Amino acid sequence: MSAAPRIEALLFDFDGVLIESEASGNRHLADYLTAAGHPTSPEQAMAMFMGLSGTDFTGAVERWIGRALPDDFRAARQAEDERCLVEGIAEVAGAAAFVRSLPADLPRAVVSSSRVRWIRTHLQHLGLLEAFGDHLYSGAEHVARGKPAPDLYWHGAAQLGVPIERCAVIEDSPVGATGAVASGAYVIGLVAASHCGPDHAERLRAIGVDAIARDYDEVAALLTRLRSGGEREAEQPVG
Repeated sequence: MSAAPRIEALLFDFDGVLIESEASGNRHLADYLTAAGHPTSPEQAMAMFMGLSGTDFTGAVERWIGRALPDDFRAARQAEDERCLVEGIAEVAGAAAFVRSLPADLPRAVVSSSRVRWIRTHLQHLGLLEAFGDHLYSGAEHVARGKPAPDLYWHGAAQLGVPIERCAVIEDSPVGATGAVASGAYVIGLVAASHCGPDHAERLRAIGVDAIARDYDEVAALLTRLRSGGEREAEQPVG
């Protein structure tokens, strides 16, 4: 184990970290592709598309189905997104309480592949919008290269005024973890959401995350150590 820097800011992924949208979104995508003649399971959709945005996402879908996207693809996705924006999506267990428990003087931001409208609306549903203020950053809107590039994490850290080396990133997807590790931040792989299968922690460890947290209690315990100057535990879960 090597000494970890004192953590001075938190960068949160959104889908699969704060809300349970990875499971619902990939179920819808799998159902759509299967109905269009390209049998796809939710597990396959999550393995191939989770964490991607913009042209990276559409390109991955087109490579999977071996052709251009069907004409109604975007309309179908938009309709599902609008339904979710109106109805809301459940939090990842413990997420809201954890955010509310954070010290007022700890800077934090959302760094997500989703668009700001999606992030802001769901934070409003959860009553967490004021906890982040204007620090909502989108890989589709704020940087030229989204995840798995590290650019979005660098952007979020710069906006908070904290060096990336003193930021902790909470990520759930292999795509996001790849970018977070490349950014130079301390990376917590969170496997608390319903889409995280038994092997999910091992996938994140293989990418090089610094710690695995199975729930937000473990994130809180880890953050306490990091805020006081803890140790880098690259392949160890908390607890």
